[in-house]
Amino acid sequence: MTLMTFKYSCRAILRGFTAILVLAAGISAGSAQEIETKAKQALMIDLTSGSVLLEKNADERMFPASMTKLMTAYIVFERLLDGTLSLQDEFLVSEKAWRKGGSKMFVEVNTKVSVEDLIRGIIIQSGNDATIVVAEGLSGSEEAFAEEMTATARSLGMMHTQFKNASGWPHPEHYTTARDLATLAIATIEKHPEFYHIYSETSFTYHDIEQGNRNPLLYRNIGADGLKTGHTEASGYGLTASAVNGDRRLVLVINGMESSKERAAEGVKLLNWGFREWNSYPLFAANETVETVPVWLGSEPNVGLYVEEPLTVTIRRRARKDLRVTARYTEPVAAPITAGSVLGEVTVTAPGIDPVTMPLKAANSVDQLGAVGRLKAAVNYLVWGEGS
Repeated sequence: MTLMTFKYSCRAILRGFTAILVLAAGISAGSAQEIETKAKQALMIDLTSGSVLLEKNADERMFPASMTKLMTAYIVFERLLDGTLSLQDEFLVSEKAWRKGGSKMFVEVNTKVSVEDLIRGIIIQSGNDATIVVAEGLSGSEEAFAEEMTATARSLGMMHTQFKNASGWPHPEHYTTARDLATLAIATIEKHPEFYHIYSETSFTYHDIEQGNRNPLLYRNIGADGLKTGHTEASGYGLTASAVNGDRRLVLVINGMESSKERAAEGVKLLNWGFREWNSYPLFAANETVETVPVWLGSEPNVGLYVEEPLTVTIRRRARKDLRVTARYTEPVAAPITAGSVLGEVTVTAPGIDPVTMPLKAANSVDQLGAVGRLKAAVNYLVWGEGS
């Protein structure tokens, strides 16, 4: 077994590509660097690498309040994407929707509202009434829509979430986790970029009533462009947020704050910390050759070893000098070799993160030499110590 260790260098830092390793199945727990936070539940993800920068009770059941509306909007986006719904379609406002309390879009009973307006009513105005209009329009009832919401959550890998309504109205069996909300936020950002920009709009006017976006981070100069706040007496003040700085995007979920002021302060503090103290370093692009190794008794003398997926790590900036990339493989590799077969692995280590390991695969197939060629190679090896 050959082991090659490379100290991290500026060459890798300057590679011009971005890697995304976040899977639709959800976000795994990792080795996060802690920072004090007043949130009862918190999770911060760097989307460049999928690394967890911060977690606190991230898998603890919590009430999402109006952060529920992320799923309501997501399902609308899915219908728009598959063509079963258009922005110009209209839904009828029922008496149930019209009477719903809490934050409102102020739709009028027995009128029709366009899907485009309802989306903004849900996202910007956080209208509980708008969520019911959508739920009834798409599924016939809010209860049936809530079942679809839960099923969609499962399809995204949100295994610890259950929805009982479309708005986040308090219900003892309506719950989620910070990790599940981060999964939903990332799915929204990555799968629906054509609609995600709505989360950054700061106001919306419906029936001459202008309301501002409740996301406090949109009004701070920190690169925030989404997503959604939530508050009930049982849940406290929560926020699912995302911000961009250069080529990095962070997603943050915090919940259980005691006031809207505390929620805003924690959001700003944690995102600034994530951008300031951490950085993402691209190491290898998708299908990039990591190492070339000799082949024993092969029709080709060497075979390249590559990583199938892009490899980027997010670490504390001060730990960069201690970043190590180690390639392990058997040398020489015996022919025949099939392209894509696993011949080794590459491991990345650095202070403060769990080791990251990816398989090294054969870049091409290499046939075995015929009988005469194998005999010649064996003789050369015995006489001269040469491989084939």
